[in-house]
Amino acid sequence: MTPLVEPTEITTHEKDQQNYDPHLAKLMRTIFGPRFGKLKICHMSSTNGVGLELFQFIEPASQLRPEENNFEYWKTGYFHIALTEPNIEELVEKIALTGGKRRTDILKAVPGSGEKICFCEDPFGNVIEIYSHSYEQFWANAQF
Repeated sequence: MTPLVEPTEITTHEKDQQNYDPHLAKLMRTIFGPRFGKLKICHMSSTNGVGLELFQFIEPASQLRPEENNFEYWKTGYFHIALTEPNIEELVEKIALTGGKRRTDILKAVPGSGEKICFCEDPFGNVIEIYSHSYEQFWANAQF
């Protein structure tokens, strides 16, 4: 895996000038909700273009499942899946019309780039992140 964005801390706290960006803070609150405060994230890509995002939620902090029962198969085990669809508007509409729902508006991750994302849910409640451009195009030149 090749890092596209090295481990980076993102916060919604204006006092933390080193890690605060107003656009990213608004984007994170839109995606994760009002409780979100801070995370560390790294974007990586494989040689065949598969993207991998690693999250460390700092505020609110992640909670480990108890060691004696870390195989809680009845609880969702992943955070979300992501896919690329150049016609993001059409796919988001199709998801909503077939029993899923839109969790966010279509968001411009980097203003002026034309790159868009949207978070939806399938009919079973699984979260789907939709990218308008390939994962590598999206994150290779990101500036945090």
